Amino acid sequence: MPMPPETTEPQAWNRHFAMQANNRAWELASQPTRTEAESREMLDAAHASAHHWSACGTELNRMRADYLLAEVHALLGLGASAMTRAVETLSYFERVETPDWERAYVRVIHAHAAAAAGDARTHAESYALAETAIRAIADPEDRRIVEQTFAQVPRPAR
Repeated sequence: MPMPPETTEPQAWNRHFAMQANNRAWELASQPTRTEAESREMLDAAHASAHHWSACGTELNRMRADYLLAEVHALLGLGASAMTRAVETLSYFERVETPDWERAYVRVIHAHAAAAAGDARTHAESYALAETAIRAIADPEDRRIVEQTFAQVPRPAR
């Protein structure tokens, strides 16, 4: 857990709460199953993280908060909102320099959102691109973390 700031500056506190909420949402999202209360907490934490990053973060922080929201919405079956955020973040990360693990993460989340939205063609295309992007991750630990999220994405019908 991030240490609380030693200042009364709102920016510092927004950053603290953004990181805390982000970490909790990802912790819950990585669980293979959640109770109804945990699902609600995951959704609330993802939205809280996005809110706080919008007050203090960079564009990169805000885009990362959006892909967290896309993943959480996909996990909860909220396909339309998951897909909206996944498309926005995919567009952003395709335009900027980004590490291999993050490029793969965005592809995984896009595939998950497409599955949740019932878009079979986009789901299959993005799933295949996610597989390729995961294989391109150089660091084994980074690959393991992305694969953990990918394991929750339904396989497309062949």
